[in-house]
Amino acid sequence: MKGPAARAPAGYWPVEESLAELAQLARTAGIGVVGQLVQRLERPNPATFIGPGKVGELVEQVAQAAADVVIFDDELSPRHQRELEKSLGEKVKLLDRTALILDIFAQHAHTREGALQVELAQYEYRLPRLTRAWTHLARQAGGRAGGITGGVGVRGPGETQLETDRRVIGRRISQIKRELEKVRAHRGRHRARRRQKGVPVVSIVGYTNAGKSTLLNALSGADVLVADKLFATLDPTTRRVELPGGGMVLFTDTVGFIQKLPTQLVAAFRAT
Repeated sequence: MKGPAARAPAGYWPVEESLAELAQLARTAGIGVVGQLVQRLERPNPATFIGPGKVGELVEQVAQAAADVVIFDDELSPRHQRELEKSLGEKVKLLDRTALILDIFAQHAHTREGALQVELAQYEYRLPRLTRAWTHLARQAGGRAGGITGGVGVRGPGETQLETDRRVIGRRISQIKRELEKVRAHRGRHRARRRQKGVPVVSIVGYTNAGKSTLLNALSGADVLVADKLFATLDPTTRRVELPGGGMVLFTDTVGFIQKLPTQLVAAFRAT
């Protein structure tokens, strides 16, 4: 689902290309694509991101296709997600582009470092969305307790749990950041030693699934995972290559580029 698209500004990315990449992301996550919708608006609807009429069209198309997942090509606010979920119903899972990419990263992170980076990004994405989940649980708990509900100036059971969860997640975020700072310091020491030895380091950079790992394997004889999917490589790999004329170069495979990469992931993967 492509949301509001205004008149093309500088650096505009065509809707068709954006949706094609979203479909590839969905397939990488194991989701089959059965249809798409586009709406052009000057600005997002404050409640549902897309207009009310388009919401009705979306609900109808989901029912006709028997789809169980809807993916928006832009990041949804907590309110957008809450209102759209009401319209789509409990049987349909709603994702935005950020949630989809985070899920793919979680599937492909194989090292402790990579897992920490993804976990940090997931928590920072979910933290502002906790209110929606615990509002629902507060109503459930209130019903079981005889109809008690939280109101203005009243702390209900769900609200207490929300505050507890926020504290727990906040502590975990701080812990992960400390661990990643150690990773950055460790990598910094390694880079300093390499500079002292005078060994050139070449980073292989480019779009995700462009063939960076294949190039590294061809240059070094390494066995880095190669797959025809987005973000197959999340854990940087460095290999030594002996040059034909003598000398040595270190080649490093890197996480690939993608359009509209979530800011949470950019920050989390600064270490690598």
